[in-house]
Amino acid sequence: MTRFVRWTALGAAAALLVTGCSGGSSSDDKGGRKTGRAQPSAESSGTADSALPSSLTSQKLDWARCKATADSSAPGSDWQCATLKVPLDWSKPDGETIGLALIRTKARGDNRIGSLLFNFGGPGGSGVSTMPAYAATTSLLRERYDLVSWDPRGVGASEGVRCRSDKEIQAAESVDVSPDTSSEESAYFKDAADFGTGCAKDAGKLLAHVSTTDTARDMDLMRQVLGDRRMHYFGISYGTELGGVYAHLFPKNVGRLILDAVVDPSADTVGHAKNQARGFQRALDDYLKSTGQDPEQGSQKIADLLKEIDANPLPTSSGRELTQTLAVTGIVLPLYSQDSWPTLTSALEAAEQGDGSELLALADGYNERDPSGRYGTTTHSQRVISCLDDKQRPTAAETKKLLPEFEKISPVFGTFLGWDTAGWCHNWPVAGQHESPEVSAPGAAPILVVGNTGDPATPYEGAQKMADELGKGVGVVLTWKGQGHGAYGSGSDCVDSTVNAYLLAGTVPRDGKVCS
Repeated sequence: MTRFVRWTALGAAAALLVTGCSGGSSSDDKGGRKTGRAQPSAESSGTADSALPSSLTSQKLDWARCKATADSSAPGSDWQCATLKVPLDWSKPDGETIGLALIRTKARGDNRIGSLLFNFGGPGGSGVSTMPAYAATTSLLRERYDLVSWDPRGVGASEGVRCRSDKEIQAAESVDVSPDTSSEESAYFKDAADFGTGCAKDAGKLLAHVSTTDTARDMDLMRQVLGDRRMHYFGISYGTELGGVYAHLFPKNVGRLILDAVVDPSADTVGHAKNQARGFQRALDDYLKSTGQDPEQGSQKIADLLKEIDANPLPTSSGRELTQTLAVTGIVLPLYSQDSWPTLTSALEAAEQGDGSELLALADGYNERDPSGRYGTTTHSQRVISCLDDKQRPTAAETKKLLPEFEKISPVFGTFLGWDTAGWCHNWPVAGQHESPEVSAPGAAPILVVGNTGDPATPYEGAQKMADELGKGVGVVLTWKGQGHGAYGSGSDCVDSTVNAYLLAGTVPRDGKVCS
């Protein structure tokens, strides 16, 4: 099953290639949202620095040359890797531990500020494999920071979860994720339940300890072990939600935080899906305009093509068929970056001529499938994290009532994202924690929140929502009138210089600054 909700910024980096019923909530007077299950404060949860055992806070990281993995070659000699020991269960900090894989490159200049942690999104993206590829974008920051990233718990080399085999993944690609009949609906929900069973079998007791809150606590231990008084952090896509949760738990430890491609923290599972339907449709409309097409007519043409593929999957040069689900996935990937729009044009033209090869290649890129048939596990980790975070579990009946609204928002993506709300965490082995994350951070230093008006995966409106919920005097919004997922390093000198001035000199821009 493919999911677009809160999908990783690695999709954009690859173009360095390419969430039960809702409960009530109320807003406090600082702009923070009280959820169905509020996140505990750092002090009340017993995770303040003084409460942690010295076996954790005093551990020494054994930095050494990074090695090649099954998924990536070894980075250059500037990169070092190590393992950080963290509690499996943060309510028992002196109990069983797990290891988190870290990667860093040290600051080049003499006037070092400290460490700058990066989370590239997902949830489920590997920071260890992505950080070296992102280093060119952040070369100026390396003058004064050690650039550091990690595989969060349940991801990659940090007890990464694998819920099904490559053969099972490929077989599941035939499942219709926008079912039209009762038999397709039964197959859809059976596949969802089977996936959760596989995750529970592989992850065991870790499955209940991979939440965003758990990872935020890991980050603060990381800060201590790295020797930093304050947390300096760059979060992209889902990484913005993680950064907001960190700021809520540890407001006094906030240093310079950048949140780019911002997840709306006020949205629940259905709200996120609606946001992404709007965001991807908006990006598709902009793409269609760029080709001289009327967005409404162009969208209907694509929707008709998808219906035809649903009835008659297209042949491809590989011998595999392009199903409707794979076709939608193939359309999504190039919308993450404006540079990839010509690729989408070529793939759609080929599909209209009866050849699904190009859309299938794009879908395989999104699904991390290599030519030998091996699949990556980012979506496995994404699912175990988001289903532990998200409390809302819409039923099939509830979703069907929502489908007309989803289809009105987006004739191309609405149905798929609507059904996703019911299938993603269907019959999940562990309960979700909250309706939406708590990110209010009164007393924290100013946090720079960067929104891109053309972002498909994390629509621009989320930036202002994040700033509002962080609280007055904390969230500072920087707007870029651009295209693609994320703003920094995407071609705007205005954005890059503003972010660099904030991180390198501590210069906080005027709230509401716009880069066009």
